[in-house]
Amino acid sequence: MYAVEVRHHIMIAHSFRGAVFGPAQALHGATFVIDAAILAETLDENGIVVDIGRAHEALKAVLAPLDYQNLDALPEFAGQNTTTEFLTRHVFDRLAAAARAGDLGRDGRALAAIRVTISESHVARAWYEAPLW
Repeated sequence: MYAVEVRHHIMIAHSFRGAVFGPAQALHGATFVIDAAILAETLDENGIVVDIGRAHEALKAVLAPLDYQNLDALPEFAGQNTTTEFLTRHVFDRLAAAARAGDLGRDGRALAAIRVTISESHVARAWYEAPLW
């Protein structure tokens, strides 16, 4: 399996509901580093998985509505704990739509899967990976 991985970051604020979160129940800020790996079983006629520039622009577009936002105030996240794990799926769903539409510079049917990893610190990260089809 071949992969191309692109990276971007966002700064957000949020809080969590539930005693399991301890002090993170209070509003706090975070800087997340997001890595998106696009996987394919073969390379295209140019020898690439996807166009790296287009993949990076797609990731930035997915993340732009979240950057410098209080996630607690966004209607799309109402009633959700915006955990790192939750956000990996959110980013995956939007990036997968772009990949399926061919927005990454290759027919989406030629792509196998996407893995989204969000690092919330140098010692903790979460990821979500799923096939595109």
